[in-house]
Amino acid sequence: MINVSIAGGTGYTGGELLRLLLNHPQVKIDSVTSTRSVGVPIADIHRDLLGETNLRFTDKVGHPDVIFLCLGHGISRTFLQENPIAESCKIIDLGSDFRNNPVFGNREFVFGLCELNKEKIRKAHNIANPGCFATSILLALIPLASINKLSDAVHIHAITGSTGAGKKLTETTHFSYRASNISIYKPFTHQHLNEIKRTLVDAGNPTLPEINFIPMRGNFTRGIFASIYTKWDGSMSEAETIDFYKQFYETSPFVFVSDAPLSLKEVVNTNKGLLHIEFHNGYIHITSIIDNLLKGASGQAVQNMNLMFGLDEITGLKLKGSAF
Repeated sequence: MINVSIAGGTGYTGGELLRLLLNHPQVKIDSVTSTRSVGVPIADIHRDLLGETNLRFTDKVGHPDVIFLCLGHGISRTFLQENPIAESCKIIDLGSDFRNNPVFGNREFVFGLCELNKEKIRKAHNIANPGCFATSILLALIPLASINKLSDAVHIHAITGSTGAGKKLTETTHFSYRASNISIYKPFTHQHLNEIKRTLVDAGNPTLPEINFIPMRGNFTRGIFASIYTKWDGSMSEAETIDFYKQFYETSPFVFVSDAPLSLKEVVNTNKGLLHIEFHNGYIHITSIIDNLLKGASGQAVQNMNLMFGLDEITGLKLKGSAF
């Protein structure tokens, strides 16, 4: 059994991680930390876990084999400075601290996009879990980057559910603002752009065109729907290009290319990433959808853990989707 600690278990990603790990056949949860809820039963915060666990939040990390950091962006480094972790303990960070700056003391973090870095992840001691927008966009573009086919400006419109903003209430996350509403935020400047660009270069596209990314807030709770297009050079036919994508993800247990157009509910509550490819007026148009809390966060983190500990990467992740 893998002894697991979760640092920061009261938020959305921490809650999803608990739901997954409580049902993981190879995991024992050692501790779940919180700075404000020490001693509080986990089921008092995550009410759907009533009857699932008697664990309480603590301020002690314990002695885990692996610790998941669900602390919010920019907090993981501080946590590791204030809470020395045994060198033998593996770390999976769900925040942004190590995605673009992967070194911390003697630890070096591998970017945990399983579909690109699977062999590196198997050997890794520390993982920087990708961002949710980054995951959906990279799944769409990495096949093209791998053959250096990104040469013209890439245009991305992607909409995310309210859980993508975290649990803390803000002016743009409360129900009165989100209900029956859609809005743009951080156009062309979103923080995930850095990891997207760096990863596309690492995948095999050394010189990148402009990546124009317009993130949007949706009036739903979970999921990301990304619409991406760029000019296509016609070096492969449409059928050959779609077949190339299918072959690229042939060994992935969670990423699939759909012949039919997609809708977001097809991935909600799953660890899947679905892609659909069309061609219009000299452009390739790729739709990419994921659940931002699962494939975009906690599900991908468990997938990384499985690989790091030599398990089948689907272990604990065969989840039931919600079609209606």
